[in-house]
Amino acid sequence: MTTLPLYWHLSSASKNQRIDASVKLIGALEHFQAQFVPKEGSGSEDEEDEADPIDLLHAQDVSYSIRRLIRGLASPRESSRLGFAVALTELLSRLDTVTCSQILALILDATKTQGSMTGQEERDVIFARLFGLTAIIQSGLIVRTKPLPSSPSSDTSASSESSFQETISNLVALGEKKSWLRESAWWSLGLAIDALSASEVPWKLKALDSVIERVFAENSGWSPEKVAITLKLQSVVPDRDWRKYLCPAFKTPDLLANANLLTLGKVLKASSWKPQLHFVWNGPNSTVFTKGSFQEFFRVVVDETLFSSTSSQERKYSGFQVFQKALPRVTEDIMPMLFTKNFMRSWINHLSQPDRYLHKVAKQVATDITTFVQSQPQLGFSLILQLTGVNGSQQFDKLTKSKTVESILASMNGEGIKSYISHLVAQVNHSDDLDIQVTNSRRAWIIDQLWALIRNGAVPKEDDWIMTILDWLAVNGLFVVKKKSEKSPFLALRSIPSPPFSDDLRQQCRNRLLGCLADLSSQTRPWKLSDDRTIKCPAIASDGEFWVSKVIASVEKLKGETKRVDLLVETDENDSALHSSVRDNVQKLREVAGAQQEAAKGVELLLMGTLLQQYADEPTDADTATLEECLDASTRMFFGNKKKKSKKRQKEGEDAEAAPPEPVDILVDTIIGFLEKSTAYMRTVGNQVFSLIAGSVQASTVDLILTQLERRDPSELAREEESEDEEMGDADEEEASDSDSDSDVSDGVDEESEDGEVDLELRRKIEEALRVNGLDAASGDSDNDSEEDLMDDDQMLAVDEQLAQVFKMREGERKNSNVDAQREATHFKNRVLDLVDIFVKQEPASPLIVKLILPLVELSTGTSSDERHLTDKAKGILRSRIAKSKEVPSAADIEEVKSAMEKLHVRARKLHSPELLATLGQCSLFVAKILIEAGAHDVVVQSYRDSLQDFAVRKRSALNYAFIHDAIRRYPAVMWDLRQDILSLSQQAVNGYRRLQCLQLLQALITCLPSENQKDIAAFMGAFQDALVQSAMDACEEKVVLTPQQMRDVLKLGLFGVRQTQRVASAAESQKVWDSKAWEKVGKKLASSERFKASAGLHQTCQKLSEPPTQPAATKRKAASDNAGDENRPSKAKRKKTGN
Repeated sequence: MTTLPLYWHLSSASKNQRIDASVKLIGALEHFQAQFVPKEGSGSEDEEDEADPIDLLHAQDVSYSIRRLIRGLASPRESSRLGFAVALTELLSRLDTVTCSQILALILDATKTQGSMTGQEERDVIFARLFGLTAIIQSGLIVRTKPLPSSPSSDTSASSESSFQETISNLVALGEKKSWLRESAWWSLGLAIDALSASEVPWKLKALDSVIERVFAENSGWSPEKVAITLKLQSVVPDRDWRKYLCPAFKTPDLLANANLLTLGKVLKASSWKPQLHFVWNGPNSTVFTKGSFQEFFRVVVDETLFSSTSSQERKYSGFQVFQKALPRVTEDIMPMLFTKNFMRSWINHLSQPDRYLHKVAKQVATDITTFVQSQPQLGFSLILQLTGVNGSQQFDKLTKSKTVESILASMNGEGIKSYISHLVAQVNHSDDLDIQVTNSRRAWIIDQLWALIRNGAVPKEDDWIMTILDWLAVNGLFVVKKKSEKSPFLALRSIPSPPFSDDLRQQCRNRLLGCLADLSSQTRPWKLSDDRTIKCPAIASDGEFWVSKVIASVEKLKGETKRVDLLVETDENDSALHSSVRDNVQKLREVAGAQQEAAKGVELLLMGTLLQQYADEPTDADTATLEECLDASTRMFFGNKKKKSKKRQKEGEDAEAAPPEPVDILVDTIIGFLEKSTAYMRTVGNQVFSLIAGSVQASTVDLILTQLERRDPSELAREEESEDEEMGDADEEEASDSDSDSDVSDGVDEESEDGEVDLELRRKIEEALRVNGLDAASGDSDNDSEEDLMDDDQMLAVDEQLAQVFKMREGERKNSNVDAQREATHFKNRVLDLVDIFVKQEPASPLIVKLILPLVELSTGTSSDERHLTDKAKGILRSRIAKSKEVPSAADIEEVKSAMEKLHVRARKLHSPELLATLGQCSLFVAKILIEAGAHDVVVQSYRDSLQDFAVRKRSALNYAFIHDAIRRYPAVMWDLRQDILSLSQQAVNGYRRLQCLQLLQALITCLPSENQKDIAAFMGAFQDALVQSAMDACEEKVVLTPQQMRDVLKLGLFGVRQTQRVASAAESQKVWDSKAWEKVGKKLASSERFKASAGLHQTCQKLSEPPTQPAATKRKAASDNAGDENRPSKAKRKKTGN
């Protein structure tokens, strides 16, 4: 076994390959050394003196390896220095037959510099010496106490004081010789000191004295390397008199004392900069932590030195590296000391802009902080306090364009989140703020932070702190705190806000409360029904109660504490009675069981959500009618008795004799009203309620939803709004006419002001145009004739231009208003489509789904740019929800399904969009599935027959091959009834391409036909052959135009027909069906045709068809037939491979 190939791999650029070669080399050398037996002293004394002890005590391969590894340290090839140094270190650590002096002599001899060397060669030799000395230190050979097993001399010690001092001297000399090597040499010196302090050699103290003498006596100047060695020596020999070595450069012997920090900072800053952090920072961090002076050290040496306003970008880069090194070592008490003023300023500045020089390292610091919190979540709260504290910014994430605070919050545990909430609430009353604007700004930030905790999906949610936030927002948004209570369960009642919350802040609290509930409503939890079914219920806590119900319960409890809080909006007796009825109704709804339990849960959410919205609305916006309607509908829906109307509503409905609408229609109408609101809370509650009551939806409910999706002209909408305003104005005038004797005057004023809002604006612009031209607007006392006499022609022209501009702007405003109305209507329809999507998803087997198809198809044909998202969503519902549904609607109205089928096909024949046609094809397949399940096969066949005729005969037909082909693939047994129609229509096709497509449809129909219908194939093949022969003859006689490729496809269909016939019929029957003489005639026609006579492939294929079909008994014949069929199969995958 040889080890020579392994040395080559020691120089590999791959770290894994180098390590693998080292392991194999050391293993082989240990094996050789174990088998080696040293020779007995049989030679002369002169020969023994001249022999190298390394050769005497080691195997040949081992001694060769020692010298080879030492020489390889100077190799410049790739990573040889690293690989050889690792192997040498490991080998020296395992050999107990070498001494430090022997290896040191070999290294020094192999790394001598000569005057004839080039600069690169000299650098290689110097590095080789450094790596060799470091290998001696790291292998432990420099302080090894284990004696040699045998030695030519009487001294059996592996290490000695002289070899140690020589090693130290060479390291110091290397640092002095080359300044760029000083840091590395002194780092190795530190390794030697560590090894010496951990050893038990008898000359330990003498060696330490020599190191101290060499470091301080021969090096009077101070450098970062000397600081690092000094800190190391002080920890090893603490009882030494360090004053004579450190003073007067430093004020005290303790290098890290506060009095020495300023000088220490200057020393550390004076060193030359490089991207790698100096090894001196490994010592100060650990030492400072143990001594407890970290705060002053970091402030003076790091913050005021490396991060000062005058520091260069390079020094700040080093400062960030020091922070990264210190972060994993800090405790909760030391944490605030890291985030100093200058550091935070530099970090925020460089983190906020990607074009800053230190943006990458600043971003890496943020990543390290996030990772640190993930490993120690208990420190997350302390970190957030620093980032948003005095030296940071409350808007840290916004200012730095990062998600640092958000990520920290996501990594914190429940206790940390609670501490953060308490910290935020404690800042509501800050005694240091004298400016009310500062106070309001801070409170607004606190409200947003509480909202962010719930909005952030990555933050681990717990019911107790979520309820704490909701209660705090409810108290400050809906109530006025008069008296505090230290023991109150509500956190907001434990202190009185001073100054009180402004109206804007209270409105913000209400908005954020609704926003929190909207975010919580989007989260679902499993909820078990009374019939042991489990559903995913939205907006509920872990106990199954709705979050909004919990908030309402807190509000009701607070309303009872009149000594401590007052409700912002006082409620009258009617409202109180209505609220009480709602609560009673909710209690009854919670007792509903069985099939209606899920719908009852949805109605409960609707009632509670509407009630909370009424609390949060302004007094002028409060709508009790909606709540009353929902309450009445819920009573009729679940309990069968109609709730007694209020006096006001009873008066309005005295003349109404029509039957009341269905309860679910009233509920859905309320939900649609929610979708018109601009708040996310109302829209979210509406969607979640509808998902729960979807099982109770009726046909009238679907009609109500579809009414909202109808297309309407924006100008018509605007006219309706104007007519409603006029009706309201007329009603006001009628009321005013009955008031008193001054009604005529007031009516005149009202009429003038009724349509005067727009007119006054127009008059203002006209007056401004007149003033621009130096004219005053006409007043009631002015003389119009005199004004006209003062205007010349130029002035009149200028006025005309100004007035034309005014009227042009006015017309543009009207057009813009129409566009805005259309855009708003489109957004509303998008929200209504969410209800449709929810219904189809929740109730895929509902017969009402059929009613949705045609309106969704109508929406899919929108062409406006504003309707793009609307049409995409409608097509998505048709394709993903309806067409791909695995469940068939049960108990559907067959007549309605038939009508939908017919209208879909009529619409498909008029569309010239392949994308929309594909959507209609999928919808047609879905409707056909319903009809087939109901036994109405004839309707499906007739619809596709009409579409097939349009496709084949009409030249500008919008249908394509895929529309019919998909139906054949999906329902081949039903579509088999169309075989004669397809055959006859192929001869009536408008052109040769359509004729070929019809014949290919027959191929697909035959291929997909189920096995029970295979017996019908033989009877049909005769007619199929006639159609193929006729098509080929017509093409040869140029009655129809076919290209050679299309003619080849026709002949392939013939081969396909022959194979299919042979599968289901005997040889005699096959010969009877397929007339070989007819194909001989076709072959002659092809030979005489100017278009096809040059195509050899056509003649060969026709020759195969003219051979009588047989039923071969041999397997070889069958295999040949299969191969021929595969070659000529009319499939898209094989077309490219067929030649002419």
